[in-house]
Amino acid sequence: MRMAATAWAGLQGPPLPTLCPAVRTGLYCRDQAHTERWAMTSETSSGSHCARSRMLRRRAQEEDSTVLIDVSPPEAEKRGSYGSTAHASEPGGQQAAACRAGSPAKPRIADFVLVWEEDLKLDRQQDSAARDRTDMHRTWRETFLDNLRAAGLCVDQQDVQDGNTTVHYALLSASWAVLCYYAEDLRLKLPLQELPNQASNWSAGLLAWLGIPNVLLEVVPDVPPEYYSCRFRVNKLPRFLGSDNQDTFFTSTKRHQILFEILAKTPYGHEKKNLLGIHQLLAEGVLSAAFPLHDGPFKTPPEGPQAPRLNQRQVLFQHWARWGKWNKYQPLDHVRRYFGEKVALYFAWLGFYTGWLLPAAVVGTLVFLVGCFLVFSDIPTQELCGSKDSFEMCPLCLDCPFWLLSGACALAQAGRLFDHGGTVFFSLFMALWAVLLLEYWKRKSATLAYRWDCSDYEDTEERPRPQFAASAPMTAPNPITGEDEPYFPKRSRARRMLAGSVVVVVMVAVVVMCLVSIILYRAIMAIVVSRSGNTLLAAWASRIASLTGSVVNLVFILILSKIYVSLAHVLTRWEMHRTQTKFEDAFTLKVFIFQFVNFYSSPVYIAFFKGRFVGYPGNYHTLFGVRNEECAAGGCLIELAQELLVIMVGKQVINNMQEALIPKLKGWWQKFWLRSKKRKAGASAGASQGPWEADYELVPCEGLFDEYLEMVLQFGFVTIFVAACPLAPLFALLNNWVEIRLDARKFVCEYRRPVAERAQDIGIWFHILAGLTHLAVISNAFLLAFSSDFLPRAYYRWTRAHDLRGFLNFTLARAPSSFAAAHNRTCRYRAFRDDDGHYSQTYWNLLAIRLAFVIVFEHVVFSVGRLLDLLVPDIPESVEIKVKREYYLAKQALAENEVLFGTNGTKDEQPQGSELSSHWTPFTVPKASQLQQ
Repeated sequence: MRMAATAWAGLQGPPLPTLCPAVRTGLYCRDQAHTERWAMTSETSSGSHCARSRMLRRRAQEEDSTVLIDVSPPEAEKRGSYGSTAHASEPGGQQAAACRAGSPAKPRIADFVLVWEEDLKLDRQQDSAARDRTDMHRTWRETFLDNLRAAGLCVDQQDVQDGNTTVHYALLSASWAVLCYYAEDLRLKLPLQELPNQASNWSAGLLAWLGIPNVLLEVVPDVPPEYYSCRFRVNKLPRFLGSDNQDTFFTSTKRHQILFEILAKTPYGHEKKNLLGIHQLLAEGVLSAAFPLHDGPFKTPPEGPQAPRLNQRQVLFQHWARWGKWNKYQPLDHVRRYFGEKVALYFAWLGFYTGWLLPAAVVGTLVFLVGCFLVFSDIPTQELCGSKDSFEMCPLCLDCPFWLLSGACALAQAGRLFDHGGTVFFSLFMALWAVLLLEYWKRKSATLAYRWDCSDYEDTEERPRPQFAASAPMTAPNPITGEDEPYFPKRSRARRMLAGSVVVVVMVAVVVMCLVSIILYRAIMAIVVSRSGNTLLAAWASRIASLTGSVVNLVFILILSKIYVSLAHVLTRWEMHRTQTKFEDAFTLKVFIFQFVNFYSSPVYIAFFKGRFVGYPGNYHTLFGVRNEECAAGGCLIELAQELLVIMVGKQVINNMQEALIPKLKGWWQKFWLRSKKRKAGASAGASQGPWEADYELVPCEGLFDEYLEMVLQFGFVTIFVAACPLAPLFALLNNWVEIRLDARKFVCEYRRPVAERAQDIGIWFHILAGLTHLAVISNAFLLAFSSDFLPRAYYRWTRAHDLRGFLNFTLARAPSSFAAAHNRTCRYRAFRDDDGHYSQTYWNLLAIRLAFVIVFEHVVFSVGRLLDLLVPDIPESVEIKVKREYYLAKQALAENEVLFGTNGTKDEQPQGSELSSHWTPFTVPKASQLQQ
C-alpha cells in the first residue's frame, strides 16, 4: 500500500506557493485606499455578518496556512443571511477590478444573460402609480446589478433599440478567482484522473454475445470521458486535472451552476423583506428572462457534420434530437454533459421504460389477436347473436321500451375481444413485468449515479434552496456537515403541511363532484337517446352516453389539472422545504394525488361500481332521482377499455400536439415580435445578432415535472387497468417513441438552455411507481374477479356444461311476477337472482369463488415479486465492488498518510466521507497478492 499512501500524500501535499499577497481583504483590493473603503463598509455590517466572516476565515486557516489563490470575496466581510451578498460601496470601480483579477487570458462570451425590456412610449403615457412602480423596478435592477458586480461578476450590458422598445441584455461572466471560490463553497466535485468511458447497454451485450448486428448502436463523436473526482479545494488546485487551463477547467455547466447560485442569493433591496434573488425579480416582472447561453447554433455548418467542428449542441442534434434517430441508443453521457444529471436521468428513465414496453406490447397484441379469433368461435356470443326474439330485455328506464338482446350482438362481440382466458395470463404477466421493471431500474439508476458521480448528492452535497435561505427565521448546525445553515422548525412545517393536506382533500372532493355530475349526465343521456324512437339508437343508448361522457370527463380533467398545479405551487412554497429535492418531492406528491383521482376516478367507477347497485325490475335504485347505470350487453369491461382509450390515447394525442406546436408557435411569435420591432426601428431584418439575442427568441424551459407526470400516469393506465385493455402497452410504446425525440428536440432546438441541475435519482417518482405497481396487482385481481366473465364461465364449465352451451340463459334472471303483471309481459335482466328478486345460491357461490381468486392472485403475485426483489440486487455487484474497493484503498491511504506526516506536526486535515466521491481513488488498484504481502 505504499503506492496508495504516496498518492494520497501527493494530493494532500506540502504547503503550496501563494500566488497572491497574503492579505485576505478580497480580490478587488487594488490599493490601500480601496481596502480601507471595504473595511469601513464591513464595520457597518451586522453581528451575524461578522460572525459569518470569522467562520470563513477560521475555516480557511485550519485547512492550510498558505493558499494557492486569494478567493475571499468582499461580500464575505459583510454577508447577510445564509449565502446572500450585501450592498457594495463602489460597484462601478469594482467591476473592472473583478474582471481583471484572475480573469482568463482570452475573452469569453458570457455564461449567463439577464434580459429586461423598456417601453419608452408606454413610460410617457403612464399615470403616477404606474410610473412609481416602473421607477421602483428600475431601482431594483440597478441595485441587483451593482451587487452582482460587488460579488465579483463581470457585467457587460448590451442595448438593442426596437422602435419604442429597448431590450437590455446584461451579459454575466465570472473571473477565475470567483469561480474557484464558489466552486469550493458549493462543494463541487472536479476531476482528478481520467478513465475510459464505461457506458453500456444490456441489449448491446446480448446481441454481441449472440453474434447479431446491433442496428441500435451508433458511434457518437466527442464521447465524454469518465473521471475519478473529489470535492474541489483551492489549496490543492494543481492536483486537479486540467487546472493549468483556466478557460476549460470549469465546464460550461459548472460555470452556469456557480453564476446561478450567485444570482439566487444576491439581494436587490432589504433582505428582511425577502427582496432577494433572481426568482423574485422574474416573478415581479423586473426582469423578462434569465438563462445560460447555448454553446452555439444547433444546425450543422455548411461544410457538413465534421466531428471536430461540431459543438456540443450540434452533436446532440445530429445524433439524438433528429426524428431519424428513433431506433438508436440515446447518447446519455452527452446529454448529461450539456444539460446536467437531472435532465439526463429523465431521458435515461424514459428510454429504459420504453425499451421494457416492447415485450409488454408484443404479448398484449398477441392476447388481443387471440380475442379476435375467439369472437367467431365463442358459443355464448353465437347464442346471443342468433337468439333473435328469444330474450326480451327489461326497459333501461321508467318510460323506456322493452328491447331484444340480439340487438346488442356487436357490443357482445367487441366485449369478447378483451374478456377471455388470455386476459388472466396477461394480467399476471404485467404484474410481474412491473416488478421486474422497477427492480432493474434501481440497478440502472445506481450504475448511472456511480458513473455520474452523484451517488451521495442528496445526503451530503445538496445545499438549502435560495428561497428557503432567504425566508428561514433562524440558523442551526447541519447534523452531517456541521456548518450553520438556515433552519425552519419541523413542528411549524408539519402544521403547514397539515393545512396543505386539507386543501388537497377539498380539491379531491371537487373531482368527486365532477365525477358524480358525469354519472348523472350518462344516465340522463342514455334515457334521452333510448326515447328517440330510433331502434338502432335505442340499442346503442348506453354506449353513446358512455362515449360522450368520456369526452366530457376528459375536458374536466384538463381544466382542473391546470388550476390545481398552480395551487400546489403556492402550497409547497408556503411549507418551507429546505432543499430543492424535498421541495420537488412535496410538490410532486400533492399534484400526483390530485391527478390520480382526476384521471382514474372515472375508470375506477366503471370498473368497480357501475352496474353493481342497480337493483331489479320493480325495485331499481336511484341517485338524485335518476336510476343507476347498468353495464351494456357486452359487459363493463368493454366500457372500461373504451374509457381508457379515450383518456389515455386522447391525452397522449393532445399532449404531443401541445408539445410539438405550442413551443413552435411561441418561438415564432417571439421572433416575429422582436424582428418586427427591429424593422420599425430601421434595422435590417437579416442583420447579424448576438447569441444572446438568438437564445432570447427561444421558449423558456418549463422543467421536467409535466414530462414525468405524463409518463407516470401512462404507467398507471398500462398496469392498473391492463386486464381491460391489452393494447394499452402498444399505444404507450408508440407514444414514447415519439415522446423521446419530441422532448429531445424541445431541449436542443426550441428551449432556452436550462441551468444544469444535479440529481441522485428520479426522486419521489420511483416511490409513486412502486405504489402504482402494488395497486395494479389489487386492481387487476378485482377486475378479473368481479368485472370479467372469466370466473362465471369457469364455474359454469365445472358445474353444468363444458362447452358453455346455455351459458347466456344462465346469466339472465327473470323479472319478478309483480313487475310482469304490471306490464302484462315478462322480461329478462342480467343478474344471478331468483324469481322474487333475491340473490340466488349461484350468486353466493360465485362471490366466494371471486374473493378466493382475489386472495390467491394477490398472494401469488406479491410472493413472486418479493422473490424477484430478493434475487435481483438493487445495486449491481460490479458497482458494489468498485465502491467498497475505493473506500478501502482511500482508508488505507489516509492511515499511511498519518504515519508519514503525523510526526512532523504538519498532517493535513483529513477529508470527511462526504468530501470523497465514489470515484475518488486516483491510483492503480494493487493485486490481492500485493495486499497480503
